[in-house]
Amino acid sequence: MKVILAQPRGFCAGVVRAIEIVERALEKYGAPVYVRHEIVHNGYVVETLKAKGARFVENLSEVPSGARTIFSAHGVARSVEEEAAELGLPVLDATCPLVAKVHGQGERYVEEGRAVVLIGHAGHPEVEGTMGRIPGPVYLVQSEADVQALALAAETPLAYVTQTTLSVDDTKSIITALKQRFSNIIGPETKDICYATQNRQSAVRELSKLVDIILVVGSKNSSNSNRLREIGAEAHVPSFLVADKNELDLDLLRGAKAIGIAAGASAPEVLVQDVVEALRGLGTIEVSMLPGIEEDIEFRLPAELIEA
Repeated sequence: MKVILAQPRGFCAGVVRAIEIVERALEKYGAPVYVRHEIVHNGYVVETLKAKGARFVENLSEVPSGARTIFSAHGVARSVEEEAAELGLPVLDATCPLVAKVHGQGERYVEEGRAVVLIGHAGHPEVEGTMGRIPGPVYLVQSEADVQALALAAETPLAYVTQTTLSVDDTKSIITALKQRFSNIIGPETKDICYATQNRQSAVRELSKLVDIILVVGSKNSSNSNRLREIGAEAHVPSFLVADKNELDLDLLRGAKAIGIAAGASAPEVLVQDVVEALRGLGTIEVSMLPGIEEDIEFRLPAELIEA
């Protein structure tokens, strides 16, 4: 059996930075440090950081007075920042710089007198954070039907921004629908959409041409991991999202000639390798890597942690 690994896969620069912020904060300030929401959407990562002394909370009211507090990679609403300041909590912000860039774009569009359309998934922490940072009207759309349902005049001054875990391909039809319906609408260039999301989705599309089955390593609550599985399925390749090797059904995979493995942007490589080893239970396997983009992007840490 052939096992082909997607390239790129797994951790993106924003996830690496967020995890390193928690680890360096623990080294510098000692345990516990408190993290609002899961630092990234991966159970293994969260449990590993818990073992080192991180404490995860959903509300700042759960954080003891004066305790070191970290905002997750997904970003937070301005009201959360203000609440932290009122509580006197020392904060480290692990918001992905590409998410922060979307926040800045939205703020500038409002300054120009435009209402903002956010393309994204309702309820996702990044979407909630973005909507809570733009100081003006924000309309969330998830589909072309949502665009048609917007109760806005065709000449309304608008701008659009997107959730970073969506790719150019995910947003193309919605952006087209917006431009067809509204005469005065602008938005960022497609190159501003997260590089890691686009790269991983492109890798799965290439993988789907070569394999019988695709396994995506990632957590159920990871938006980008779920999208990778959907892309495999859209290419008519049976595709499954697995958190780790324990969720593999080897009987389901038996008889496949080639299995492709991809991983969401918050899934560590150790989980991918565990899945590869588990596949040896089916017999002899030949492991290879899909030719693809090698990412070398790094994001700067907060100044107070650089010397840690």
